[in-house]
Amino acid sequence: MAEPTTTRRTDTPAVALGPTALVLGVFSVVGVLAIVGVLPSLLLSFTLPLVPIAGGLAVALGAMGIHHARRGAGRLWTAIAGTALGGLGFGGVVALLFMVSV
Repeated sequence: MAEPTTTRRTDTPAVALGPTALVLGVFSVVGVLAIVGVLPSLLLSFTLPLVPIAGGLAVALGAMGIHHARRGAGRLWTAIAGTALGGLGFGGVVALLFMVSV
């Protein structure tokens, strides 16, 4: 007999918000570390234009992931980690831009 095709709470796109935010947050933090000089400068040419975008998206998607995880769809720890890393990455880029412009 075939499985029923009814939807479950884990069959929602909200489940992917936390892991997506986590990946974008890690990318944003790695980009900031390449800008600062902790990581090799070869990464800088690839990550510089995408770091603020990835950080902002990680914060937005992570916040929605936290919202949905508290309602039972998705994992809370990935959404919180993605939001925190995205905030660090985006804040790092904004701080560096302010330091350069002053």
